[in-house]
Amino acid sequence: MSVWLRRVEVASTVTPGPDDAVPRQDGRARRDTAAGQDLLIPAAPEAVARSRIRFLTAEPVAPGSVRGTILASWRRSKALNVATDRVEQPTAPEVDTDSPLQRSADPVLRSLRDQLDGQPMSIVLTDPSGAVLTRTAGDGDLGRYLDRVMLSPGYNYAEQFVGTNGIGTALEVGGPAHVFGHEHYAENLEVLACAAVPVRHPITGRAVGAIDLTCWAKDAGPLLLTLAKTTAEQIRQALLADQGTLHTELLSEYLRTCRRMPGIVVAVSGDVVMLNDAARTALDPLDQNALVARAGEAITCSRRTSVLADLPSGAVARMYSRPVRPDNPRGGVVVHVRLLDTPGGQPVGWEAAPRVPLPGLIGSSPTWLRVCDEVERAYRAGEWLAVAGEPGVGKLALLQAVQRRYHPGSGLTVLDAADAADAWSGSLRRALRERGGAVVLRHLDALGDARLREVAAALKDAHGARKDPPWVAATIGAEPSTDAVVDVLRHFPGTVQVPPLRLHMDDLAQLVPWLLDRLGGGERLVCSSEAMKVLQRGSWPGNTGQLRAALQDVVRHRRAGMVQVDDLPPAVRAVSRRRLSQLESLERDAVVQSLVDAHGDKAKAASALGISRATIYRKIHEYGIVAPSA
Repeated sequence: MSVWLRRVEVASTVTPGPDDAVPRQDGRARRDTAAGQDLLIPAAPEAVARSRIRFLTAEPVAPGSVRGTILASWRRSKALNVATDRVEQPTAPEVDTDSPLQRSADPVLRSLRDQLDGQPMSIVLTDPSGAVLTRTAGDGDLGRYLDRVMLSPGYNYAEQFVGTNGIGTALEVGGPAHVFGHEHYAENLEVLACAAVPVRHPITGRAVGAIDLTCWAKDAGPLLLTLAKTTAEQIRQALLADQGTLHTELLSEYLRTCRRMPGIVVAVSGDVVMLNDAARTALDPLDQNALVARAGEAITCSRRTSVLADLPSGAVARMYSRPVRPDNPRGGVVVHVRLLDTPGGQPVGWEAAPRVPLPGLIGSSPTWLRVCDEVERAYRAGEWLAVAGEPGVGKLALLQAVQRRYHPGSGLTVLDAADAADAWSGSLRRALRERGGAVVLRHLDALGDARLREVAAALKDAHGARKDPPWVAATIGAEPSTDAVVDVLRHFPGTVQVPPLRLHMDDLAQLVPWLLDRLGGGERLVCSSEAMKVLQRGSWPGNTGQLRAALQDVVRHRRAGMVQVDDLPPAVRAVSRRRLSQLESLERDAVVQSLVDAHGDKAKAASALGISRATIYRKIHEYGIVAPSA
């Protein structure tokens, strides 16, 4: 046993479970226990290394040669196209240094650090996503190496970024995980050993983070996982002492309000949401979500407040908020809600008719429906509106749909600034002189400053010239590009941000069949579940416009039947973490096509391209290519 383990006294009653099985020296997995302690006996490194190479080259792995939890994690990592020859991470974001988890964990970790003083051991605390919050390393060489593999605050060690490792695998399986040497998916980590345990909230039971102990693989001792389990339990107990009182007070105030006040009551804190039966009966799920979000905004207020809230269904709610601890926002807030009558005099409640989607639009996610509701509300009120968003998100489609709902017989005058000619300003003034109607200034931010000043003057004149000017909307990019654009937008009281497709991917399941139906010319074209999974993994920087173009490419060579993964364009079958150059795009497409021609056989594809099998595996991981099944 390593010296550093002899110095740590661990009192543990944890008994090993199925996931604590460890490999034998011959490479086959076994579990060994003594006196209630987990004895982690690493397999011979050569045996694990051979099994890893066989796995990465699509060769069969001998049964029992790799622990089941490790093999399952390798498969997940491969499906996520994690790089095997390096650790890749997005830019490290700022971390919250004052979270309840970190405050509770600090004294526990300080004590453990003192016990391990001078030993080659790193103590890592992460949030529930795998992002590193703190890291201490008692050995300079170990600390420098962990910096090189980005195991440092801000970086994320979830399996989707790093593959099989103690932190990511523990959070993925929801229980203790230990990973030794070549069991790591990324080669850079094979000199390390790590043991991690999720830290669970003492009341909700949800994972709020993870504790990880990492050392050199050669120094790993049999009590590494037990020490991590004990530390996680100590942090959980500290969380209970810190959070228990606050949650008890929140629950007491919530129950007291339910007894005293009829109707809807909501209680919200950082990690707790409570709704009474009246809320679940009177409100549909979208209204419940909106109400909880508005209640969450009141957490930071140190006094009682009363506000009006417009709900997605069209209902109006009066919210009376009371902080549980005025001096501590972490105590949460209890809100009593009273639904007001609609302008037509009909009471709002569960009897209200369900909202009909805007004609011609597809999508039922809360994010998308909320945007539709905001545009519709502005149109009904006659309030000029700016609609912002990335190219291809459907800004013009939203405006056309709301026009069809309320004035199906009249057209929508669309003036596209991207095609503005000399007569464009004159066309705008003529459209603004029309009585009623609706005008859309598309791509407003494509105009130059001089033309934008003309637009501002025309809009000002339209406001003052008559009592019944047309309804005007403008579409712009995600953010105003110049001061001149900002000056024009002063004539539009509100702005609606249309979310990119990647923020409401739930709608893809409805959007893909709808687009295929229209692009297929009436033929029955169905997307297979495998192809749909590939589409849902994309980031779609071009949004719905890019999705439509990709499906149009599919329809060119398949006009009926089932769309399979091989039918998708090469760019769709690759999920890259960065923007590719033109040369890299050509290389990616060549690799995808060779894999298709070889029916997924990577060795044949590599031979056809004149590259080694190792190189094609590296390209598959680099470009995030989803290879067809062999």
